[in-house]
Amino acid sequence: MKTQIVIVGGGAAGLELAAKLGAHYGRKHHDIILVDCNRTHIWKPLLHEVATGSLDANLDEVGYRSHCHRWGYRYFYGSLAGIDRNRRRIRLAAIQDDRGREVIASHEIRYDYLVLAYGSVTNDFGTPGVAENCTFLDSRDQADRFRDKLLDQCLRVSRTMASDPSGDAQVRVAIVGAGATGVELAAELYNAADALGYYGLEVFDRSRLQVTLIEAGPRILPALPEQLAAAARAELEALGVRVLVDTPVVEATAEGMILRSGERIGADLQVWAAGVKAKPIAEGLDGLELARSGQVVVRPTLQSESDERVFAIGDCAFCKLPGSDRPVPPRAQAAHQMADAAFANLKRMMADKPLVDFVYKDHGSLVSLSRFSTVGSLMGNLVGGRMAVEGRLARFIYLSLYRMHLLAIHGWIKGSAMIAISHMNRIVRPRLKLH
Repeated sequence: MKTQIVIVGGGAAGLELAAKLGAHYGRKHHDIILVDCNRTHIWKPLLHEVATGSLDANLDEVGYRSHCHRWGYRYFYGSLAGIDRNRRRIRLAAIQDDRGREVIASHEIRYDYLVLAYGSVTNDFGTPGVAENCTFLDSRDQADRFRDKLLDQCLRVSRTMASDPSGDAQVRVAIVGAGATGVELAAELYNAADALGYYGLEVFDRSRLQVTLIEAGPRILPALPEQLAAAARAELEALGVRVLVDTPVVEATAEGMILRSGERIGADLQVWAAGVKAKPIAEGLDGLELARSGQVVVRPTLQSESDERVFAIGDCAFCKLPGSDRPVPPRAQAAHQMADAAFANLKRMMADKPLVDFVYKDHGSLVSLSRFSTVGSLMGNLVGGRMAVEGRLARFIYLSLYRMHLLAIHGWIKGSAMIAISHMNRIVRPRLKLH
């Protein structure tokens, strides 16, 4: 019987690991299976660009079925419902179509080794009204829905201004959470507003956009050095963003946000980007030790504390390395490094060799303010996060992170071709995706 390795989650960590295992082992003696609840993969840090129409996800997404054929693994469409560790089985939930008819019944997949890489979702911290009234940016579907709502609101304001030029109609957007996602989305909205004038909304410009960025903490971008966060805030405010810090939100309503101070922030569109938590699993994980955040607690080898045959990588892993007082942060660079470490340890485990500890190398943080600016710090583990970069150099490095991901999942030949094609698309494709 073939050795079966099941990877749950086709995000940055899971997809890179599946490609590495498939390319290394092939199909002769190993069966590498990737399970994901989507049919395509898109790099999660790009979702704010999909949400504003700055990026056409149809050009950048990766179809799992074609990718698995190329890299020697199998793909199963489905969502993890639960685990039976004694029998070494995972259960996938039934799949239904949009009319509620069952497409695939609930079923099980056996494993010899299991890798959990199902990622994270936005954490609303139990704030009343958030789930009902706010948009999250955890998936392409959510980003697409936000873009549709944004375009509808822009069209509404444009038509109102055409009939009453003296009016003060605006598209009001409230974003809660001033980490990378919230800050990048706020800037990208102004890039989209500038571009809409080219595509039929002649009376619409950035002056009709009212963006409020709300942060409960003392400053925006806590992962960056204070001077870079201050520079990013100055750039946002120059664009027209109202930035509020030390400002907790106590409720989200259909009309907008209610702050602890009692102030109400009116909004046509509301985005909640205030932190993440592990994606909940309906039937649980059969006793695997979990952190308060719902993440799977892992050893330095990335094996679960509860089961040596179960690994966890990426955002769903709670990995607190020796000598560190904090777990590895849920970042794309951590997911990439964990995929490499899990690949090495799975090979060692199957060869009856001792496993090695994961070593996280913090290469710093970068935040893109669309075409307006990019700020960040590099080589945080080497120089304490003090090498500040801004402008064109920072933008180049920021884009390089995505190029590295493309090379990891497609290989050098196809990955390089896709990078070249993306440069051409910037010239020949429209500036915004409007459908």
